[in-house]
Amino acid sequence: MDAASGDERGTTERVLTLLGLLQQRQLWTGPELAERLGVTPRTVRRDVERLRALGYPVHAGHGVGGGYRLGPGKDLPPLLLDDEEAIATAVSLLAGAGGAVAGAGDAALRALTKLDRVLPTRLRHEVRALSGSVESFGGGRTPVDSEVLMTLARACRDGVEAGFGYPSGGEVRQRRVEPYRLVASDRRWYLLAYDLDRDDWRSFRVDRMTGVAARTWRFRPRVAPDAATYVQESVASRVYPHRARFLVHAPADTVRAQIPAAAAVVRPRGDARCEVLSGGGDLDFVLMHVLLLGHDFEVLDPPELGRRCRALAERLLSAGASIPPVTGPADR
Repeated sequence: MDAASGDERGTTERVLTLLGLLQQRQLWTGPELAERLGVTPRTVRRDVERLRALGYPVHAGHGVGGGYRLGPGKDLPPLLLDDEEAIATAVSLLAGAGGAVAGAGDAALRALTKLDRVLPTRLRHEVRALSGSVESFGGGRTPVDSEVLMTLARACRDGVEAGFGYPSGGEVRQRRVEPYRLVASDRRWYLLAYDLDRDDWRSFRVDRMTGVAARTWRFRPRVAPDAATYVQESVASRVYPHRARFLVHAPADTVRAQIPAAAAVVRPRGDARCEVLSGGGDLDFVLMHVLLLGHDFEVLDPPELGRRCRALAERLLSAGASIPPVTGPADR
């Protein structure tokens, strides 16, 4: 490489670094930028002119409080990503924003904001539509194939049917669905979709899908349930043979902090009480979990669970009958 090429590459890298600094903070003084870049203020002014020549609206203020700042994003030139690259980047960032990458939520949201600023109008609209296809009620930590996630997100965005294999009854069956939303739980990614063969709404675990493909047939949007609520209720109760409802005498926020989002749905009932909906393979198991929360509670459904409460109370009293009661000063 000759000296001229090396100088040109160095200038390009410095100008890109300058652009990154201007995106990080609203206002920089010339001396601050010069110090960060290791150049003179005069070189900073030249690099600012290079950015302006590329279409970046860098504004300069004079006098006390003056400095350099990057103007509104509407005038920024297109980001050098093709459509597929931009969509893939957005899906990855959405995964981070939804909690799929531990600790990366805030950084992913900042990156999404920057991506949205520099995309051309056409692509910005596509990414925003894609963002509207993803919801969350927790995190999303089980790894999934990014290509599968991207395919489903685009199908939600474009309103086209999707097909995939899904285990059911010990075998993998083909499903045809109208996809509506991707939802990230505290453990996994789910798809809320209308199952065309079963003529009803269903939630599907993305990590259990095989052969995922978007079709060309568009569908007319139906009135859909709230995606995050529907999937959370499915994960917490619908998939289990037994479901139970409790009225817990504690604020909803307190109980939510004690129960994982995937284990139960907690709805406020005023300021001091809440309703807990959960499910399990055994009602006694569900009952013990609510008992161990440490709050007074009442069984709302099913009636059978109320009878089990009384039976359990009798067993507990019987188990402690041989132990003398603790006596206080008043009993002596």
